[in-house]
Amino acid sequence: MISNLSRYKEDLAKLISQGDILLNAMKIECYPESLNNAVKSKTISKKRAEEIKTKLPSFKNKYQGWYSESLNIVKQILPDRLANFIARYEKPKTRKEISWTNYVIEDYLQGLSVTRTSGFQKEKIVGPEAAITQFEQQLNILKSVERRFESSLFDIRQLVQADLFDSELDAAKELCKNNFYRAAGAVSGVVLEKHLRQVAENHNLSLTKKHPTINDYNELLKQNEVIETSQWRFIQLLGDIRNLCDHDKKKEPTLDNINDLIAGVEKITKTLF
Repeated sequence: MISNLSRYKEDLAKLISQGDILLNAMKIECYPESLNNAVKSKTISKKRAEEIKTKLPSFKNKYQGWYSESLNIVKQILPDRLANFIARYEKPKTRKEISWTNYVIEDYLQGLSVTRTSGFQKEKIVGPEAAITQFEQQLNILKSVERRFESSLFDIRQLVQADLFDSELDAAKELCKNNFYRAAGAVSGVVLEKHLRQVAENHNLSLTKKHPTINDYNELLKQNEVIETSQWRFIQLLGDIRNLCDHDKKKEPTLDNINDLIAGVEKITKTLF
């Protein structure tokens, strides 16, 4: 089974490659005459220019998917650059006027241009080409994640832990297949509790309670706005199923209960950091 570290590196390499392609697409969208000029100067052939136009994706159609995947990787591996990464995309809430310095990718996706009237003519203040630098910065942040992987300073504890969690959940699935529902639920619950503890540590949060539970970590993360109400309720439900397996001897957990618990824990460990 491929390790999480290897999988992350492969996914990251694909995203960087996609980002390079999207950057080229963005530049051609902003400066379509550049290909014609290259043909005129015989830098490339007309046939090659047409191939480039045909093969390049639409930045507006492909960017959101690239952004969502890249955001998750930056959030986990390079959290100190997360705010910077997001700021290149989202419109500043305090922005009163649009200029080259605060034009963002969200503006580009909407095709926003700002002009002002000077006499009988309209003068362009800022347009879509201003977003090229913003996307280049996002791509550079993503490339710095790749360098972090190779750095001796990179703490791989969470990736190793993720491998262990996958193995433990695989064991829980085997227990479930053999009708050991309580045992499968108990193992899944331990994985969930360990992961929530790690998430709390990632955000410099701690509990004074000697033996905190899933519910304790869930409340801590919600109070500090690490998770939203919907995530809090989802984790609360998973905790209830875990408690049914560990504590409530009057009621037996069902196959559906355990399948829901295992699937839910898998989702939390892959999406909450």
